[in-house]
Amino acid sequence: MAILISGSTRIIVQGFTGKTGTFHAQDMITYGSNIVGGVTPGKGGQRHLGLPVFNTVKEAVQQIGVDASIIFVPPAFAADSIMEAADAGIKYCVAITDGIPTQDMMTVKNFLRRFPIKERMVLTGPNCAGTISPGRAMLGIMPGHIYIKGNVGIVGRSGTLGYEAADQMRTLGIGISTSVGIGGDPIIGSSHRDILEQFEQDSETRVVVMIGEIGGPQEVAAGVFAKNHMSKPVIAYIAGLTAPEGRRMGHAGAIISSAGESAAEKVALLKELGVTICPAPSAIGDTVAAVLAKMRI
Repeated sequence: MAILISGSTRIIVQGFTGKTGTFHAQDMITYGSNIVGGVTPGKGGQRHLGLPVFNTVKEAVQQIGVDASIIFVPPAFAADSIMEAADAGIKYCVAITDGIPTQDMMTVKNFLRRFPIKERMVLTGPNCAGTISPGRAMLGIMPGHIYIKGNVGIVGRSGTLGYEAADQMRTLGIGISTSVGIGGDPIIGSSHRDILEQFEQDSETRVVVMIGEIGGPQEVAAGVFAKNHMSKPVIAYIAGLTAPEGRRMGHAGAIISSAGESAAEKVALLKELGVTICPAPSAIGDTVAAVLAKMRI
């Protein structure tokens, strides 16, 4: 089974009738995702793209049954939309929105902690590309045609590097089980470690590619989890080897503020933990191919 989403996952779009929501909803429908409706406050009862529109997520859940949502709501209102999804019983939510205030995301994280762990909504993002299980469902904004079905999982903060990894592997005939963008903001819903745990439990995934960057302890924490709890090889690429200390680079979370957060330090620590290091973004595909070849010996 694929992690997080499948072809049968019933998906709604929050911010459905807006220009961005409409564009990407149509793209996901064309891909084959099971989009069953959308939410735009004040437009409930209408139809859009041939699907029902609801005023609230709870109405959608009660009337048509929903498993997952994707958020294209403007930054000022996006945190409320995430919490609305969780309160309505959504199981998995992808927050695409970029620019949600950090204080708002702190409120979201505290809100989600109120739920028992087994009932807690899984959130990826904000500021992420989404999730795709090739050939089954796309819950995001990625170019679906570059992903072919296979047994390599991808988790990363950078959508662009995730696309690059998938395209390199496609060129080599290597497919993806699921690719998960966790987002580039300082406070995000799910960490690398959270998604590695999902991949370890996924019967279709044999190898995992983790794409990280400077700043924060996430990647090393994921490496510790992989060493102690994973039976599957983990390959890591850490962006930012040339970034100067103390300067903010790229994503809002990508700043070196303490020991162990530079790319070089992360690479050294991950090597010690048994993670295979990819030396450059252009070598992700070849590194995966080499690891898979060793597994076949």
